[in-house]
Amino acid sequence: VSFDMLGVPAPVSGAPHAAAPTLISAASATTPNLLLCCTCAATHRIVARSLLPSVPFRMLIARALSKEYTSGDRPLTVLHEVSFEIPTGAYVSIVGPSGSGKTTLLGLLAGLDTPSRGTVLLDGVDLGALDEDARAAVRGDKVGFVFQSFQLIPTLTALENVQVPLELRGDVGTAEASKRARTLLERVGLHGRSHHFPNQLSGGEQQRVALARAFVNAPRILFADEPTGNLDGSTGARIVELIEELNRERGTTVVLVTHDATLAARTQRTIRLKDGHVVEDIVRTAALYAGDATGHAAGHTTERTAGNNA
Repeated sequence: VSFDMLGVPAPVSGAPHAAAPTLISAASATTPNLLLCCTCAATHRIVARSLLPSVPFRMLIARALSKEYTSGDRPLTVLHEVSFEIPTGAYVSIVGPSGSGKTTLLGLLAGLDTPSRGTVLLDGVDLGALDEDARAAVRGDKVGFVFQSFQLIPTLTALENVQVPLELRGDVGTAEASKRARTLLERVGLHGRSHHFPNQLSGGEQQRVALARAFVNAPRILFADEPTGNLDGSTGARIVELIEELNRERGTTVVLVTHDATLAARTQRTIRLKDGHVVEDIVRTAALYAGDATGHAAGHTTERTAGNNA
């Protein structure tokens, strides 16, 4: 494996490399996080990704994803060998008509379901190699969700709903969980509403609670399924602005499914599905795709006929 495009990770000793190496390659197959620098022959360890802000690490990789169900006595194929890569920090929309496979694809990417064939790598983790408990642990550690129907627990207050992911993880005390939840509720404009129950909140307020809950674990990636679908235009616009602000502030990768063409046009990239195939892939921002093997560039549109893949 060659890493000559990755810049300079810190060496094992912790000191930064004084000069750019000509090549960095894997030190051994058993220690893939250790890299051998061909300039100084020192072994380097990949450390915090914030040291390499310009590197387009792949947060999500889909390889030849297919999903089939049995309908009566015959198989029904919902997704046909869908492939693409999404870098860390990207803001991506998935669009298409009803029945095109959007929500099915989102479920596979998030590890909520398993493909009939193909592979999903989420932040370097092969979800197909994990059992359900292990996938749930990955979701709890790396993933945030926002749904069209909010999915709040009706018997819990706004504050308690936001705290739920932290309590499920079990590695944060009650006081710290409450502090984080309050901070995020204030961030989404719900100061003073923390002790209200979902049925005491408007649709927009409930979605903001759901958004705060999605970000309370500082996820690496946020999946949003029609996040504005149940909201009026102005309220939906505010939810989108919050998602975009949190994407910029925290560097969280965002993948959202939407029927809203205006919302899709705001994202850096739009992947269009039809009948389970990727038929169009529009990239509006080139910076995050600088090293993409697919050759994406700003404003570049890749159109595909049914049967071809990203």
